[in-house]
Amino acid sequence: MAQKPARTTGVSRPRRVAPGKRLTRAFFARDVLVVAPELIGATFLVDGVGGVIVEVEAYHHTDPAAHSFRGPTPRNQVMFGPPGFAYVYRSYGIHWCVNFVCEPEGSASAVLIRAIEPTLGIDEMKRRRGLEDVRMLCSGPGKLTEAMGITIAHNGLALDAAPIELYARPADVEVATGTRIGITKAVDLPWRFGLKGSRFVSKPFPPSSRGA
Repeated sequence: MAQKPARTTGVSRPRRVAPGKRLTRAFFARDVLVVAPELIGATFLVDGVGGVIVEVEAYHHTDPAAHSFRGPTPRNQVMFGPPGFAYVYRSYGIHWCVNFVCEPEGSASAVLIRAIEPTLGIDEMKRRRGLEDVRMLCSGPGKLTEAMGITIAHNGLALDAAPIELYARPADVEVATGTRIGITKAVDLPWRFGLKGSRFVSKPFPPSSRGA
């Protein structure tokens, strides 16, 4: 007698493999100049869309280029709160920028995410940006927020809870350093960090940039 085919109970769907260890709020409760370079190589996702962080800038509360330098306002209030939360603001009235709040509550220091290498949800990023060139999807702070669907609605959200996911880099990487971009104060501070040799950064680092 012929065997009956095995009964199927549902459709098997591939499971997304987590990129690594989740970063918690405790990771951000440290010196912003320690956190910033350690974010290079970490994976940043919003609703499952995103990729590997390849460029950031650090802003300390004593830094005249920081939004928090002159004290709290309705716009920057999140910076003065506890670490491990997203600070999102509109830049030049055109695009959103996303920052990660660092240091103990009241310090008002943060890391601006400048560029990522897209790895997940690339088709969705292309649709949102109206582009096909993967290298250009997230090569700037306004570009990556548009590609990842980040808006003011994400301001004040925890970095270790849905819809945001952050995963530690799986291994040490070479980190380039340089001066920050698009500011008029404290322009000489070497507080821009990037993945050495990455073609996904917003602007190349000078050849003399040291690796870390």
